Amino acid sequence: MVLSTVLKFMYPPPSNLFVIATSAISILLTVNSGIMEFKGKHTQYSKLWNFGVDQKIAAHKKAKISSKIGMILGYTPALFVGVGSFFLAPVGDFRFDLLRSAITIHFFKRIFEVLFVHNYSGFMDTEAAISISIGYVVYTATTIYSHYLTLRFPEPQTDLKYVGALLFLVGISGNFYHHYLLSKLRTKDEKNYKIPQGGLFSLRALLSF
Repeated sequence: MVLSTVLKFMYPPPSNLFVIATSAISILLTVNSGIMEFKGKHTQYSKLWNFGVDQKIAAHKKAKISSKIGMILGYTPALFVGVGSFFLAPVGDFRFDLLRSAITIHFFKRIFEVLFVHNYSGFMDTEAAISISIGYVVYTATTIYSHYLTLRFPEPQTDLKYVGALLFLVGISGNFYHHYLLSKLRTKDEKNYKIPQGGLFSLRALLSF
């Protein structure tokens, strides 16, 4: 009953060893990351790069790079995968083109923000940057490839691609606007953290009551 309801909105999962393997690996890595966070072993990036770490040990044992470079390293390979999909599979249906366009736009926006919007004051563990980059590449490639395998499948009974595209545009626009608000919190030389204001951040004051 549940499966039949879900399949009204989605394609049946393609029977492909690569997709099954990468999906299983992604789930396991996500679960492991959650367990590590719960135990206090945080992924060390941006302002969290040195959280809960002995600074004398970190200085000698942790290779670090600037958060800006780390974020570029994290997002750029996945952007290349998204752009490359248009050359590797130039022919696709509208739903497939929407999917890979959304992924490509997402990572392009991320890199644009890193270069022109965000203000960074911390460092990033090099190992964390590489892990994040690999994770994004695997997720992007698996998502695009699994959908490529469904190109000859009949359309789902309930067509949500236009609703999904609209929600994506609203979400990514709102995300960019709130990142812009965050970037304006501090001047260039400030290091302290502030409570954000404006946009949906204003709901914090309402919810506090």
